Amino acid sequence: MSEVQTLISHTLCPYVQRAAIVLSEKSAPFDRIYIDLADKPEWFQKASPLGKVPLLKTGEGRYLFESAPIVEYLDETQPGRLHPDQPVERARHRAYVEFASQVLNGIGSLYNAKHKQDFEAAKAALRLNFCHLEEQIDPEGPFFAGDPFSLVDAAFAPVFRYFDVLDDFVDLKVLDGLENTEKWRQHLAKRPSVVTAVAETYQEDLRAFLRRRDSWLSYLLNQSDIAASATAKH
Repeated sequence: MSEVQTLISHTLCPYVQRAAIVLSEKSAPFDRIYIDLADKPEWFQKASPLGKVPLLKTGEGRYLFESAPIVEYLDETQPGRLHPDQPVERARHRAYVEFASQVLNGIGSLYNAKHKQDFEAAKAALRLNFCHLEEQIDPEGPFFAGDPFSLVDAAFAPVFRYFDVLDDFVDLKVLDGLENTEKWRQHLAKRPSVVTAVAETYQEDLRAFLRRRDSWLSYLLNQSDIAASATAKH
C-alpha cells in the first residue's frame, strides 16, 4: 500500500487543485491540510520558501513546493503515467501546463481590474488565449490530447472552474463559439478527480472572494446580487 501523502492547501488555489486532481487520478491516498494564507503558521513558512501553496508532504516526511514539480514528481512515482511517452509531445504538454498558468494570471487580471476599460482589456487578452487553445485541442476529445487524461487536463480543469462561477453573473463571451474548448470543459467538469478537487463550498467561497476585490468584477457581482434580491422579494 502506498504511503499517505499530505497536500497542504488553500480552499481557492487553482494550483492546489492540480495536485489534488493528479493524486486522485493516480488513486494515491492523501490527506489535506487547509491553511489561512493571511495567517501562515510557522511550520508552513519554514517548509514553503515562497510562502505559497501547494505543498506536498511526502511519505518520507519531506516537503515539496510549487505545483509543477509536485505533479511531475507524482507522475514519476505513482503508477499510471499522465505525460506522453514521446519526448517532443511530452515537452509540448509541459508547455501547455505553463500556458494554463498564464491563463490563470489573465483571470487574475480580470478579477483585479479596477475599471471597466482594464476589465475589457483583460477579457480580450483571455479571448486570444482561448482562441489559440481551441486550435490545439484534439477535436475528437474528450480531453486535450484525445482519450488519455493528461497533466494538461489537470492544469486546465481549475481554469474552467472559474467560469462555472463567473457565468452565473456576467456574460464574458470569452469562450463563445469555441466548440472544442467547450466540449473539453464539459468533459472535465464531470471527471470525478476534478469534482472532488475542491470543497462543496467552493463556488460560494469564490463569490465571497470576488466581492472583496473592490474591482469592476466585484461591482458586477454586487449588482447581480442586488437584482437577484429584488427579484426574490417580488
